[in-house]
Amino acid sequence: MQVPQQIIGQFGRKRLLISAIVAVLVLIFTLSFRFIEEKKRIEQQPRNFANHAIQRFDRLFSPLDIAANDALQLVGLHCADVHFPLIKKMATLQTIRAVLLVNNDQVYCSSIFGKRETIFSTTYPDLAVNHQRMMLSVDHDLLKGSPILLLWTPKSADNRSGILQIINIEMMNNYLLAPALPWVERAIFNVGGKSLEFGNPLIEKATPAEDEVSYEKSSQHYPFTITLFGPAATHMALMTLPSQLPLALLLSLLMGYIVWLATANRMSLSWQINYGLSAQEFMVYCQPLINTKSGDCDGIELLLRWYNPRQGWISPEVFIPLAERQNLIAPLTRFVMREAIRHLPLLPARPTFHIAINVAASHFRDHAITDDLQRLWWPANPLPQLIVELTERDALPVVDQRIISHLHQAGVKLAIDDFGTGHSSLSYLKTLSPDVLKIDKIFTAAIGTDAINATVTDMVISLAQQLNISLVAEGVETAEQANYLRARGVNTLQGYFYARPMPIGDFPAWLAQHQPKPYD
Repeated sequence: MQVPQQIIGQFGRKRLLISAIVAVLVLIFTLSFRFIEEKKRIEQQPRNFANHAIQRFDRLFSPLDIAANDALQLVGLHCADVHFPLIKKMATLQTIRAVLLVNNDQVYCSSIFGKRETIFSTTYPDLAVNHQRMMLSVDHDLLKGSPILLLWTPKSADNRSGILQIINIEMMNNYLLAPALPWVERAIFNVGGKSLEFGNPLIEKATPAEDEVSYEKSSQHYPFTITLFGPAATHMALMTLPSQLPLALLLSLLMGYIVWLATANRMSLSWQINYGLSAQEFMVYCQPLINTKSGDCDGIELLLRWYNPRQGWISPEVFIPLAERQNLIAPLTRFVMREAIRHLPLLPARPTFHIAINVAASHFRDHAITDDLQRLWWPANPLPQLIVELTERDALPVVDQRIISHLHQAGVKLAIDDFGTGHSSLSYLKTLSPDVLKIDKIFTAAIGTDAINATVTDMVISLAQQLNISLVAEGVETAEQANYLRARGVNTLQGYFYARPMPIGDFPAWLAQHQPKPYD
């Protein structure tokens, strides 16, 4: 796979990775959101149940309280005189099993048995001594062993006189505390440390099972609490997630697809080039041009380099062709011009010094290159000679001769870069009238190793000399190559044998230390 395809493939894989990550995050977020919402809803169910149960118990106890307060006037009267009113009151209150009158610590009258003689503080110490208003107990008179609720309404401050109502709590419990499955599995009525569970006739303390959690709510008006046991809300919410998965999966795939579409431009290399220009990720390097006769540096070729923090160093072989296809090469060339103008004070200020800038063939359309030079280059009044190198990656268009004439009249030289490797033909030498031909590095590398390419190199050199066109050889890496080209009259050499490309700001220091290399 070629390097450009690798880079573009990396962008595609990044887009896919980002889309997949977004899809997974949306899936997790959606399921988490539904889990939290479902958990809150499940946690609210026992609260609602307890609140509703307490309200219903309060509403049932309230008329009993009123009736007891109305009946306090009967306390102290003879049992024979009040027995019938007690029976009548009990008949109006369906939840009452019996009503007892207490006077001076004596339970002396019952709505069922009539006259009684029982010590109140001995029989019901929690009410008489501990000042409780309610007590859970069992019936010892009528339905023996059945659960009852005692509701005490005192008349005297010493808590030894008043009305004691015996309530059929089992009936109320079965009516008011029916569990609401699946949120409430067990419901318990608690008074004074004793508990009565729905469906259980025994009064005993209730404890949750291993997989149950409890919720307790107290009445604000009466001394009782409601305790609820049921499965943990977290467990129940997790059980609902499979039903939420199809919708969450659909939403996550939709968001992943939207991100894939949204990043089509942002994650493309063309977008990265535009962003790189604005973020100053591009840098201008230069490589010295060496005169073969004197060995001196007669100029530099400006080279564009790109360090992308997201991808690292990206080769010009990758981004230059893509920039040309995406019509982004002109902005890059303008950037090189601006950087060259900014560094002019650091460069030799003489007409014999050359500055070569690569310009794509598309930049010649509609006088774009002359417009940019008119706006950027010439206002700076540079003394070095400008060479415009026309690249050959694509077939060169029919260039307007007036543009070529304009460049020549302005003192700009035209060079054909990488001559012989692209779509070049001999007709371009006539059409473009170039001042310089650049021998591609593949021909330079063939010297001494590849007879065919070396022959092509000799033919290009001979052709240029006959047409009086200057020659620049790229990719010179050995003394053998330099001697070969110099012996055949090539004017200028360029390559690692003399210097590697360097930031343009480092060029003055290199030039100060440059010494001509000896030739054999």
